[in-house]
Formats: sequence, C-alpha cells, structure tokens
Amino acid sequence: MGWTMTLKDDFGVIAWTRRAGNNLCLFLLLSLFSVSVQSDIVFPKDHHFSWKAGQWGQCIGEECGSGGVQTRTIWCVHMEGWTTHHSHCHHMDKPESQRHCFKVCEWHQNLFEWEVSDWGGCVLVPFFSNELKLRTTECITAQHGIQRRKVNCVRTSNHTTVTLRICEFFSQKPPVEQACLIPCPQDCVVSDFNSWSSCSKTCGAGLQHRTRHVLATPMYGGASCPNLTETRTCSSSVDCPAGEGEYQYSLKVGAWSECRLPHHKDALLSGRTTVDFSANSNENNTVTLHTQASHHHVHHHHPHAHKYPMSWELEVGYKSRQVRCTRSDGRNAMLSLCTKDNSPLTFQACVMPKDCQTSDWSSWSPCSKTCRSTDLSPGYRLRSRIMTHIPVGGGKQCPALEEKEACHIIGDLLPNCPSYVWRTTDWGECRILPLLSQQDRRLANISILCGSGIQTRKTYCVQVPDDSAPHHRKEVSRPVNARLCAGEEPPLAVQHCSIPCQHHCLLSQWSPWGACLHDNCKEPQGKKGFRQRRREALWQSSSPPETCPHLVESIPCEDPACYLWQVQQEERCIPTKGSCGPGAAAQNMTCVTAEGSSPVPIALCVDDPPPTEVACEVACPSDCVVGSWSPWSPCSHSCTTKTAEGQQSRTRTVLAIPGTEGKECPAAPALEEWRVCNDHPCMVFYWEASAWGPCIEDAFIDLNGTSSWNGTPTCAMGVQIRKVSCTKMNVGPVISKRCSDSARPESVRPCLLPCEKDCIVTPFSEWTACPSTCMPENATAATQSRYRTIIQRSANGGQECPDTLYEERDCESLPVCPVYSWRTHKWHSCSLVPDSVRRGLSGQGEACGNGLETRGVSCVGEMGESANMTECLRWAGPLPPQIRECRVACKDDCTLTSWSKFSECAGCGSSRSRKRSLTGRSKKKEHCLDEKLHPLEETETCPCDEFLSQPYGNWSACILPDPSAPGSLQGWMSHREVKECGQGLRYRAVACINQQGHLVNPTHCTDSGYMVEVCHIPCPLDCKLSDWSAWSACSASCGSGLKIRSKWLREKAFNGGRPCPKLDLKNQAQVYEAVPCHIECSQYEWRIEPWSICTINTVDDLPACGEGVQSRKIRCVKQETASGENSTLGDSLCDPEEMPPRAQVCFLACPKDCVVAPWGPWSNCPLQCDQGTARNRSRHILRLPASENSTCPELVQSEPCVLNSTCFSYQYTVSDWSTCQLSENAICGHGSRLRLVDCIRSDGKIVELQKCEQFGLINKYWLSESCMVDCPVSCMLSEWSPWAECSHTCGNQGQFLRTRRILQDANEEGQPCPNQLTQIKPCPIRPCYTWMLSDWSPCTVEGAECGEGLRRRSLSCVVNRGNWPESPPQPVDEELCGDKLRQHIQQEMEQPCFVPCPGDCHLTVWSSWSSCQLTCLEGRSFETTGRQARSRAVIIQVMENQGSCPHQVFETQPCKGGKCHSYQWRTGGWSNNERAVWCQRSDGVNVTGGCFPQKRPTTVRHCHPACTKPFSHCTPSGVCGCEKGYTEVMTTHGFLDYCTRTPGVDNNKKADVKTNSGRLKPGPSQAQDLFSEWTLRPVGPDGRVKLWVYAVTAVGFILILFVIALSFLVCKPSKTTKTSPPPQKPLTLAYDGDMDM
Repeated sequence: MGWTMTLKDDFGVIAWTRRAGNNLCLFLLLSLFSVSVQSDIVFPKDHHFSWKAGQWGQCIGEECGSGGVQTRTIWCVHMEGWTTHHSHCHHMDKPESQRHCFKVCEWHQNLFEWEVSDWGGCVLVPFFSNELKLRTTECITAQHGIQRRKVNCVRTSNHTTVTLRICEFFSQKPPVEQACLIPCPQDCVVSDFNSWSSCSKTCGAGLQHRTRHVLATPMYGGASCPNLTETRTCSSSVDCPAGEGEYQYSLKVGAWSECRLPHHKDALLSGRTTVDFSANSNENNTVTLHTQASHHHVHHHHPHAHKYPMSWELEVGYKSRQVRCTRSDGRNAMLSLCTKDNSPLTFQACVMPKDCQTSDWSSWSPCSKTCRSTDLSPGYRLRSRIMTHIPVGGGKQCPALEEKEACHIIGDLLPNCPSYVWRTTDWGECRILPLLSQQDRRLANISILCGSGIQTRKTYCVQVPDDSAPHHRKEVSRPVNARLCAGEEPPLAVQHCSIPCQHHCLLSQWSPWGACLHDNCKEPQGKKGFRQRRREALWQSSSPPETCPHLVESIPCEDPACYLWQVQQEERCIPTKGSCGPGAAAQNMTCVTAEGSSPVPIALCVDDPPPTEVACEVACPSDCVVGSWSPWSPCSHSCTTKTAEGQQSRTRTVLAIPGTEGKECPAAPALEEWRVCNDHPCMVFYWEASAWGPCIEDAFIDLNGTSSWNGTPTCAMGVQIRKVSCTKMNVGPVISKRCSDSARPESVRPCLLPCEKDCIVTPFSEWTACPSTCMPENATAATQSRYRTIIQRSANGGQECPDTLYEERDCESLPVCPVYSWRTHKWHSCSLVPDSVRRGLSGQGEACGNGLETRGVSCVGEMGESANMTECLRWAGPLPPQIRECRVACKDDCTLTSWSKFSECAGCGSSRSRKRSLTGRSKKKEHCLDEKLHPLEETETCPCDEFLSQPYGNWSACILPDPSAPGSLQGWMSHREVKECGQGLRYRAVACINQQGHLVNPTHCTDSGYMVEVCHIPCPLDCKLSDWSAWSACSASCGSGLKIRSKWLREKAFNGGRPCPKLDLKNQAQVYEAVPCHIECSQYEWRIEPWSICTINTVDDLPACGEGVQSRKIRCVKQETASGENSTLGDSLCDPEEMPPRAQVCFLACPKDCVVAPWGPWSNCPLQCDQGTARNRSRHILRLPASENSTCPELVQSEPCVLNSTCFSYQYTVSDWSTCQLSENAICGHGSRLRLVDCIRSDGKIVELQKCEQFGLINKYWLSESCMVDCPVSCMLSEWSPWAECSHTCGNQGQFLRTRRILQDANEEGQPCPNQLTQIKPCPIRPCYTWMLSDWSPCTVEGAECGEGLRRRSLSCVVNRGNWPESPPQPVDEELCGDKLRQHIQQEMEQPCFVPCPGDCHLTVWSSWSSCQLTCLEGRSFETTGRQARSRAVIIQVMENQGSCPHQVFETQPCKGGKCHSYQWRTGGWSNNERAVWCQRSDGVNVTGGCFPQKRPTTVRHCHPACTKPFSHCTPSGVCGCEKGYTEVMTTHGFLDYCTRTPGVDNNKKADVKTNSGRLKPGPSQAQDLFSEWTLRPVGPDGRVKLWVYAVTAVGFILILFVIALSFLVCKPSKTTKTSPPPQKPLTLAYDGDMDM
C-alpha cells in the first residue's frame, strides 16, 4: 500500500490521496494536454527550403460515414521562417493536401467513448545525461517523476478498440502522461554493528564476524544497503597440535522429495531413481525420478452440485533424500568418511498429499446496506463455501472459506435510513410524598398534602418514520431498543409540579355598621331595610375564592333611607327686632347618600326637606347664656335585647347667669338629653355558601358547541353548583328573606367539563430474536417477547388501558440439530517403502522397519445411513485419526510382551501401573536391556472425582433483590420508591480444582459457581429536628413586628440520609419561622365624663359669677368598651402623660358681661411643621356686654407650630418581612411573605392608621409578595439495567456489570445520590481451554549433522484461569479443546530449515522486525500504514568458500501504528583535534544511513597555517598555541612567532604578576572558546582584543554619560526653595572602572 500526493492546478495545492501501489507518489496535473496534430512536417529540398503542412480541416461530406473528405494547407517555407513559392521545394516530397475521412454525425457520439486505465506508478525522470549523478543538494519535499496511462477509443456496445481518430472527432484525447512528484529518496538505514563473535577456531588462525540489520529499506531512488557483515581474521595463542587433519567431514543431507506412489512392476525399469553426486552440484541435490505420466493418480477437484465424497481413504507412498559427505572446504568426499556403522536413512514412508477441497461458492448474501445514510460508505456482502476434504500430508492448504466485498446500491433507489428519537409518556400524577423526610412521613396526612411536588414519566426510543417510504411500510412510533437512541441525551424524566392548596383567607377588620338602607336603592320597596358591615380579603393565593368565609353581615332595620337631607351649615342667628331676642337662622340643605354622605341629585331624597330657616335666640345682656350641645356620647349597647337597649346622651352648660330682669336659665334636667341608639335587635344575618360541587353537564348548555379557552378548542362547558343559605349568627339557616338579597353570592357558575381521555399505548415492539441455529436435542425451548408502553392513562370515563403490556411466546419450533457420526474402517496393514525403491537407493535391504498404516473414514447419519463427509465435518465433532505409525519387526528388533492390565486404584491420589517383559533372544541383547529405550513398567495417577473449592477474589457489593417482574419495566412508570437498603446477597466466585490442581467446571463444586452470603445495607437515617418551639414574644413592644419559632437539631443524618439544613447563625437554629405580629400601642384609653357645673364661692348675696372650679370623672378603660359597661381598670394601664385634667378653672360670666363661646379646635399646622408657621383657634360672642365700655375677650388665638409639641408629622413604616408562609399542608413551593404597616408620629409614637390617612398620606409599601420555598428533592435514580453479559467467557477475570443513571440530582435538603451507580458481580470461574502453540524447535536434521532439516512446533491443549502469566497454563486432555486436526490445518506446524555444515558460507536467521516507520513530510505523515524491515546477513566460516556465498537479503511488510523519524548528525567532543561523528535517529537509535552525506560534520580539525614551530601545537580553537611551560610570542599579524620557556614555572609557583599575565595573555582562554562561535569575534587569533572592541566600548561609555546627564536634567527639582540639594556626582557614578580604559 502506498500514498499518492497530487499537485493540483498551478497554485501548489497539495492533496494526498491513498492509492494501492508500492511507492508514494505526488501527481502534478498539467494544465496543457498533449494533442497529436500532424504539423511542421519538414521535407528538405536543399538546406534552405522545406514543406510545411497545416492542420487537417473538418470532415466534409453529404452523408454520414466513410465518404467524407478532409483538406489542409501546404506551403513552402525558408529555414528562417518566411514563406516562399512552391517551386523552391521538391514536388516529389510534397505532402498530400486531401484525404478520405469518416464524417461523424451527432448520433455517432453515443457509439464510441474514451476508455482510460488508472494512472501507473510515479517513475523517476531519468537524468538528462544517462549517468547517475551524486545528489549534491538535499531534497526538501519531493523529486520529479512521471506517470502514464493507456487511452483507447472503444465501442460502447462491446468495448472493442477502434482507431483513436474516431473518438477525437467528438472530444479531445485525454492526457496519456502527467508529471508527478515522488517523495525524497530514502536511503537504506541500518543499525550499528553488534559485538564481534568468538573466533571460529580455538587454535591457530580463524575468523570472527559481526553483523548489523536493516532498519529501513531504500525507497524512491535512495542509496542501497551497505554490507551487513564484517569479517576479520583472529588467531589463538594456542597453536594447533601437529598431525591433526586439515579438514573436517560432515554427513550432509538434502531435503526430502515429494511423497509419491510406488510404480507397477512392469514399469520398474523406467522408474529407477538416480542420484546426482557431482561435486559441484548445489547443496540441495535433487533425486530425479523418471516416470510415465500415465501411472500417476491425479486428483482433480470436480465440483458437482451436492456430490461430495461419502468416505475418505488415504494412500501411503514414499519419499527419498540425498545424502553426501562434505569436507570443511565445501568439497564432497567419500560417504565412508562420514558414516561409521549405520548407513543413513534415505527413504521413508509417507502419506500421499491431498489438497484441501472446497464446495462451490454460495450465492452472495444481500447487501448489508439496505438504506440511504448520511455517510456515503458502501455496504458489504458475503459468500461462503465449505471444506469437502481436509488437506492431508502437506497438501495445499484451504483457501479462504468466506469472501467479503463492497456493494454499492444506487442511493436513490434506497429508502432513507431510519432515525431514532426519544419519546416520552405523559407525566404521572403530582406527588408530594417523596419530598417528605422519614420523620414527616410518619406524621403527615398524605391525603391533604399540597404545594410543590414532583412527577415522573418514562422515556422510550422510537424509530422516526421515513416520509419517503410507501405508506404500508410506515410504522407508528413503536418502541425499539434504547441503545439505538444512545447518541442523544434522553429527555428529562422528572419535573416539579404543584397541587393547589386551600389557603386561609387573611381578612381585614369589620367596618362599622352602616346606615339603614333599602336592599336595592335603585328600586326601594317597603319599610324594611338592612344595616350592613363588611370586611375584605387582604391577600389570597391562586386558590379558589370560595375558601374565604363570608365578607358581609347585615341587620334588619326599619324605615330605611338610601338618601338623606344633610344640613351643610347653620348661619348666625339674626334677631328679628333689635340686637337681641328671638330671631332666625338660615340653613343650607343638600341631598347625600346615607352611606358615605356623598352629594347626589335632590330628586333622590324622597322625604320632605327640612325647613330653610330655624328659630333661634340671641341673648340679651341680662339673659342666661347656655352653651351649644356637646356631641352625642357613644352608644351604650351595640344592639337591643330584651333586657337592654342602647342609649346615648349629650349635654350643654350654663355660660352666664341672668341678671335681675333677664331670662332665667333652664332647669338642670334641660341641660342633658338622652336618646335610644342601636335599637335594632341583636340578630346578625349573613349568606353562607358551601364549597363548589363538581363540574356537571347542564341541560341548558349546548354540549356540541365547544368553547375555546385561550383560543384553543377545549372540552364541553358544564356548570358548578353550590348551596347558598341565609344564616343567623350563632343559630343556623333561616329563610332567605332575612338576608339582603343584593349581597347574595352566586350559586351557579360555568366550568369546563373534564375531558374524556382514552388510554394511549404504543404498538408492541418487535418480537425479540429467536436463535437462528438449530437446537440441541435436550435444550429447553427458546422464547421471544415483546412489550408496549402506556403513553397516556385513561381519565374521566375514557377507554381503559389494555391489561397486556408484555407478551411472551415460544419460538417457532426450531429444527433439532442433525446427528451425524464418524464411522472408522479397519486399519490396513503396515505400509513400508517397496523393495523396488529400496533396491534403487542405497540403504539396508531388509523389508522391515517403520511404516505407516491407514484406515478409511466415512460419515453416517442418525439411523446408520451413509451421508456426505461435509455433514460430519460440521456436526460430528473431531475427525478420528486416519493414519498412525507402525513397525514391521526386523531381525535385530527387541521383542516384548504386550502390556498387562493396569493395577487396581487405592483411591484418590494413588497411582496404578502396568508391566511388560522382554521375550526370546531380546533378553540377552545389550541394547534391549536399556530401560530408557524399552521401558518395562508404566505408572499413571488414578482418575479421581474429588474436587476442591477455592474462593477467589473479593466479595461483591451487597445486591438487593430485584422486585420488578419481567414485564413491569415495560409498563407505566411505577412510583415505588427504589429500595436502597435492607437485606440482600453478596457473591464470591469459587474456583473448582481437581486432584491435579487443574481448574474444572464450577458445577462440580457448587450449583451456581458462587459462595452466597446474606448481607445488609444500612438504611439511610434522615436528619431529625425537634418540634416547633413556642412562639417568641413580638419583636415590637408596640406596633408591628415579628414573632419567631424554631426547630433545633436532634439527630444528624446517617448512611446518606437527608442532610440537616444549614445552621441559621442569626437565630442559632436549624429552621425558624417568623410571622408578623401587632401589639396595639394604646389598648387602654382615658374615658371622660362631662364637666360638672362651674362652682363659684359666693360671699354674702353677691351674684354667683366670675371664676370658679369645675371637675369631671376620668377612668381608664379598655379600648372599644361600650360606654354603658362598667369596666373601670387601674389608672396605671393608661398613659399618664395623656391623662386629661380632672378639674379646671371655669368662668361664669356675670350679668351684663360679654359672653363668648368655648374655644373651637385648633387649626391644622402644615404637614411639614415648617418653622415660622402658626395655628389658630377662634370663638364667637354669644352675648354682647351691656355697656359699650366693657370689652369682650379675644376671639382668635394663635401659637407657633413647634414640631413634636404643637405640631406632629406622620409617616408610614413597615415591619420586617415574615418568612415565606406556605399552606399548613404544603412542604414547599409558592407561598407569600407578609409585613404590616404602621403610622408613626414624628416623636416616634405609633398612632392609628387613620391619622396618616387623614393627612392624605399614600401607603406605597407592598404588604405581601409571593415567594418560593425550594423543595427538598431527593436524588432519583433509574432502574438498574439488566446484568450485562460476562466480560470474559472463561477464567477468573470475568465480571457482570449493571448500571443506573441519575434522573434527578438532589436539591436543598433532599437525600443525596449514592456513589454506587455501577454494580459488579463476579462471573462463575470456568476453565479456559486453549490450544497452545509451542515455540519453534531448533533446526534438526534427521540422521545427519547438517543439511536440510525441519523445525517443528507442537500444539497442546492447556487450561488456565484467564490471568496468565499469574496462573501459567497447565496441560490437559486434548478432547477438552476440541478438534486438534482442524487446528493443525490452520497452523504451520513444520518449516524447512538449514543447519550449515562446518565451513559453509550461510545466511543468519532473520533479524527481528524493525520498528514501524512512516514516510513523512516535514514531520507529518499522511499514511496510516507504515513499513518495517528485517534482514539476513551473510556469515563466512572459511575464506575459501567465499565464492559460493549467497547474497544478503532483506524484506519489508506493512504495519500499523508507525512513527515519523528524522535523522541528524551527532558529534562527540574534540580530543586531539579529532571527534566522533555519527548519525542518530530521532528516537535516539544510532544508525548508518538516513543523514544527508553532504552535511556530515568534519571529524578532524586542522590549523591554517600548520603549526610548524618548535613546542607548538594546534589548539581546539583552531589557532597555534604553545605546549605547557611555554609562552606564545606573536607576530604583528597575530600569528605565532615562536614559543619561549616560561621562567620560574617549574620550581617557583609564585612568579611575578607580569610574567603570569604575559603567559596567560595570548593563550587560548575559555572566553576565546566562547567567542569562536560568534560571527564577529572580539578576540583575534593571537588572543588579543581587536581594535573595534575598544571603539564600541568608548561609544557605549559616552552614551551612558549622556543618559545619566539627561536624567539628571529631567529629574532636577525646580528652585522653589533656597535650600540647595546635596551636590551630586554623576561622573563618579558613571565611571568607576579600570584606569587602563
């Protein structure tokens, strides 16, 4: 195999293509193709003029065919190129200008075509001069070559060749040659020589040799291999003893001839054997047999259909060989010099060879490629044949019994190859139980769990139908083996889901009771109405709203009014006469709603409006003045019962006493008014609604018309109904009239009916395959199965799922394997070499000795009928032996009795023996008494049925029992928890050993081949936490805060249980929950009663007016306490700072004084309490003073707005968020977190929210938001796969393996995944029986010392444990390994070989194969197959035999896994101006060849001029130096002038400095050695520094000075201060060197 590199187009693009050829070629496709045109035909007339012809024109004719005519132009040209008249050229030589031609028509084009062969190999272009030149330049990439191909014009019908001109009419002739490139020449590469052999003679002069071997053969014109052998003479110090012969003699035999049959007696003379003993014959002398062809039995193979032999017979023939005596100088000698007593064996009985015979080929199998895939690789097809006769006696080996060839099927005719995808079933139901810990599972009520859960589904692989296939071939998505989808990631099998929770509603406080209203204000009816109060749901999850309790309560009332007249404002009282006395006050009326007091059109107020004027009175100076009525007090009861009714009061006070003539004050009772309030009975009614019923069909809704939800058609509409009843508080249902009809909730609502869902299953999978071969007689019947998968469960009355998801059936009755057996015939008599042959050959004449005996073999069927031998070869087991060695006793043979029976066995471990004895004269023959040659007793160990069990290997992991039934895996994904703990079994393999210590089948020792032991996997224990602690106190002492409860760690997790939550460092707890809490800031309030009458201490009878004192009662009560209830508490519970005064100074105006009303409320300060703002209050005059001199007090007061004193600002504040609140039945999922809002006053006091609302502040805070609690999802695993097949068919290394994969990783506090995703179980240990080939034996020559021999190897049946070499194979009976004969046929058991005689020139054995090497280009190879080489070197034993030496040989073979090698010259260190140079391969192997010779470094170094001065020598640096103890004296040119002795070197080491420096100056220093590699050398050959070095140094020095000065100027600070910097010395820094510079 080789590579082809093609250079395409002119851009140098190199494409590498693989070609079958022996060399590696680069093709250069030429852009110009050669076209054969007949032009420039020159015919000389004289030396100056010649004819020139143009190209032939087109073929012109009236019809297609051979009647056409072609013309061309002819002209006469001068040799300089100009055209002249025809007369200057010879007319005799004028070429023809017209010829007949074949006129081509369009339809002819289909009749002919160009036929081109493949390009031939790339051949090197020969050098222009025909002499081989030495390569002077190294080849970089490739060398030029040329390759050719054949081009023919052929008929398309039968591909017969026609003239090229026909095809040239239609198209240009394809190029016949093209340039190509051949890789660079690769020289032969050989290894280093091995060490010298020992001397060939122990005395006197001999030879010794050393060899090397070929590592890479020459290619592409590379240099051929050098000699692989070096020979040199050697001599021993011991002289050979005198008189010893000069030559050695050896018996040398030739090769055995082919086996042949003896001849008939009448042909004996013409069949004599003659042996050629000529001295100059080759060493393989042939035995020539003159025969008549008619007497040969020629065995041809005539294949007839199903006519195979019914029996086999073998024939015995004979073979012979040549024997001669050779001398050590290679000449022949007399045979008697080599043979003493016994004559050598020259003939032998043998089995006539029979070639292997085979049947005809079967027809080709269908192509393996049955569909069109994305890759364009072809398929393959097979055909086979069977062996009808085994090869015997060295007959021709069997050819291949199976043939495979590529087959292309036209792609368009094939359907597309199926593609496979994952499909999934529907998701299973949402389950929350897997999220619970063990602790929670015991406590939880599973039926009411809600919130987030997980659901699973099953994945399965299906074949995607091919759209191009006909419809009857399309398969619905039928499940196939999951391995077909292995390339893609399967879809998720687990996902999160949620079950909606019934959340509690968070409700606001009840509003105050509203006014008495008609049930329907738009259509008021009757005198009965309702007062209502409401509350609202603050936050509500996605749960349906019916889970909230009622939101409206109502109380029946009388005289309802939806709209009321409201007095907007009362004007001043204007007296009708004068300035005081009776008068009237006007009042404005508006019509408002009873609820909310919003103005509405006047027409809605049905009652008569109040009068527009009311009577009033302005007090005169002497009248009593009474203040206005106080507001009504709170109602004493919220409703009226039989025993109590609600009351409320209001009061007014006397502000001024009357004068003598004035109007008197009213009596004390007239200063207080009472009225009944909340007079409705204590009966509260509300509508109570039950839960919604299921969605049912409604007869009034058209079921056929399906509504659409979100634009997609859905199932039919239905209705949901619930019961709505009027309920009396604390009593129960009452009639509906008692409740407000307008607040009645709906009792019917539309809904979507649940869809009917039919069960959907996949079609059944294909039946699993049945065995394709026949069944042995007693084998159990094979079964096949198929399954289908539920994709969707039925629901809401849909079609139910089928019961059968798994089917199993017996395979169709397979044929029982036929029973055939071998029938052996009787052994024939022992066949010896016939007398006629013996007489023709030298050797003993007695008709006795070793021979062969044969027997026939035939094949019989079960009933004993004859059958074809092929049937027995297939079914009957090993072929019985047909041939055995035998012996016809000779006169001198030893005779022995037959063997006795074996003695009895004494049990296991004992042995038994049998005996025989010599008979007759043999008892006295010396060689018969040798028991080594003729043993008289045989001993063997007794057969034994006792076996020993040996446990092997470690115990397997604990394997839990698999609970799944055979078909359950195929059904809907079961939701059982995968059991990970409990009782299981563990296994340990058992090796069963017989008495010989050999491994036998494990069933001899145990039923299963295992030791089995019960084991336990500890169950995982989850982390355990304590119960919830009690709630902590609210974090805020007043207002909104959080209260917390916690759980702490009780037990840690064990054995892979659920881990504990991380410790919350803030709360120092594992888990905590925080919820909002609110503590009222003012739960208690001061309740005040009206002021008492102003008491004035009067003296005498003065009128009781002026300043006095009044008091009132104050008590501390709980907020929201009705005024009638007597629930006075201790004053300490109320805020003492806010305690109102119990007494105050009052003023009762005297008669005729000015009287003013009490102060009104202060006006509001601005929201921001701005500095400089003020607030006001006012009062008005109730009675003018009698005299104009007396003045009234001030009517308006103002005071500055001071923050936190007279003015407060308010803002909203929120508490911290609670933790995420879930429903009490939820584990995780969506929840909400809450917080509360407070109104906070600027002094930090928390006040009612209404305060902030009054100031118009807008609450921008969210008080609830959704949140998520992560689910503690435990790890979910797939089922264990079925146990795979054993990894080894025998031995103790086999393992069963099964795997599972992670479907869902653990999340949060879920149970982590186990580490064990694979499980291994040992296989039963079965013995490995194998045929073992021994190594080749040394070359043995039968009956001689040297010559043609054989080396053999044997085949033995061995048993091992599969872990060789730890348990070496042990020999066992051959029957255990099977048919030995078949193995013999497949192996080469004998090889011819040659043992050289002393003095023979011969080849060594083959060297081992070299490492695999690729052809590379710049370190890269484009080959996959490399080459390796081996060689045989020539060994010369005696110099006289040199002429008859064979040539050294080498061979290559392709190999895999080669490497690129590069070659490089390596050099050793210099020693005496010499060094070693060698070539080294890139892997470190030293080689000869491979490196480019022109680049070889020098091995000897010379000085120029030569060192001729006394005491001088050539130094390693290539200049002349002086020997040790001498100093160089140099010429002005730097060359050595002479050497002078260095004074004081020998006796006084301490010579003066000058002498030492002088001695060292010109000497070759290490620095000089260093500089020798430089292009610019700073040191001259005399060792002195060159002049330019000083110049460079000076320039460098100036540059350094310049840089330092420049940096000084740049960095110099500006003179801002008078202190000068310390003086710097740049010169000192820059120059501190040697003064000599």
